[in-house]
Amino acid sequence: MTNSDKDRVVIFDTTLRDGEQSPGATMTHNEKLEIAGLLDEMGVDIIEAGFPIASEGDFQAVSEISKRAETAIICGLARANIKDIDRCWEAVQHAKRPRIHTFIGTSPLHRAIPNLTKDEMADRIHETVTHARNLCDNVQWSPMDATRTEWDYLARVVDIAIKAGASTINIPDTVGYTAPVESADLIARLIAEVPGADEVVFATHCHNDLGMATANALAAVAGGARQIECTINGLGERAGNTALEEVVMAMKVRGDIMPYYTDIDTTKIMHVSRRVATVSGFNVQFNKAIVGKNAFAHESGIHQDGMLKNAETFEIMRPEDVGLTETNIVMGKHSGRAALRSKLSDLGYELADNQLNDVFVRFKELADRKKEVYDEDLIALVTAGEDLENDRLLISSLAVMCGTSGKAKADLVMSIDGQEVSATETGDGPVDATFRAVRALHPNTARLSLYQVHAVTEGTDAQATVTVRLEEDGYVATGQSADTDTVVASAKAYVVALNRLLVRREKVGGSDRREISYKDVS
Repeated sequence: MTNSDKDRVVIFDTTLRDGEQSPGATMTHNEKLEIAGLLDEMGVDIIEAGFPIASEGDFQAVSEISKRAETAIICGLARANIKDIDRCWEAVQHAKRPRIHTFIGTSPLHRAIPNLTKDEMADRIHETVTHARNLCDNVQWSPMDATRTEWDYLARVVDIAIKAGASTINIPDTVGYTAPVESADLIARLIAEVPGADEVVFATHCHNDLGMATANALAAVAGGARQIECTINGLGERAGNTALEEVVMAMKVRGDIMPYYTDIDTTKIMHVSRRVATVSGFNVQFNKAIVGKNAFAHESGIHQDGMLKNAETFEIMRPEDVGLTETNIVMGKHSGRAALRSKLSDLGYELADNQLNDVFVRFKELADRKKEVYDEDLIALVTAGEDLENDRLLISSLAVMCGTSGKAKADLVMSIDGQEVSATETGDGPVDATFRAVRALHPNTARLSLYQVHAVTEGTDAQATVTVRLEEDGYVATGQSADTDTVVASAKAYVVALNRLLVRREKVGGSDRREISYKDVS
């Protein structure tokens, strides 16, 4: 069938806002700029770049992303008050195509938080949407917890927002409560019964608390929604959001029953997924649809036999459709710079000469320790443990003794603010001893809330990717590093997280997001 505007679904990516609200998933300023650039290149229609009032860091990130965006609409989030909306506009006004997204909780539970009556809330919606529309001709409005809001009141406030100038009405399933049939019916009923609803775009924003975010989003499209709010890898608060890669590929693969399309370049999905996983510190589960390590793996004999005869017997999409290369050419110690550059390019990494030289040196070191260096090794080499600019804490050397005869001992030398210091500590195992040595050299009260080890490839010489999450004084930071020595990778990941905590604690421009209470709304 011929594509038409009524069949096009707009992709609204909120990885940098809702996705980053996952505890520990906060990104640095430069990481946000990088991810925004990748989303723009991939064809995302709208990038929700952040919550400008939340922190100076968020404001600066949204402002800079707005200046750099080539084609995407850049959106900022604002609560239903004038101060928030003004700050949001101040950040997004630099974009070629800016949008203000303002919201307020409309369900009985959420109305009770700011202690507003239905009429008082209705007045506030009219006032704030009108103010946003006077600043920007592209305004989106959301009734938070819409799926648990009384029908009559939801219809009333949607009507108010449309008349006040909102051009997009987003219907959030804020707590992942609804089911597909309800999702479709709610959108269809609003479009059918609210005056002027046929003149605006309806959007859906689903959370995955019951595992139905993707199904609910696609059902909403069937009901008439033409914008899906989603995140890369389904990143987000609690159980996460609708996954961009899932809804996009579902519509592409099942166009027979979902005759809709997007402008997403699906061949860039895998690269963006990997980058988001790296910078957020949230690894993708192996059996995750579309982007999981096992998404295109076949182990059973029946499946393997079928794949050898005809890939379509057990694959409904091609790996290359989402950016996976067909071959997994093994690199080794005799491989040169040209081969490394070509392989990294195939994997989605275009490096400047100085970056390539740095990676090449580390690649040769890895190749000397490993017989074979696979694609996954290279990705880990390029991405894991990327240093922040001007790191204050660096590991110079580490030696560990451990075994069955007593406590493990770690001899650690670190560079702190350019000065080398050393410490020897014992602990309950080599990692514990190493972390104690770091704390001896850089005293801190950070609590270790996550320590996770993943083997990048198979074999005893495989690189280990270690993720460390630290919490201190309301700040959360995640560090990640990879090495064939798990203890070394652990030490580096721990120090990366500490460096990020220092940035967030010492600079107002840190990208932390502390919760803003509803008492600040008025």
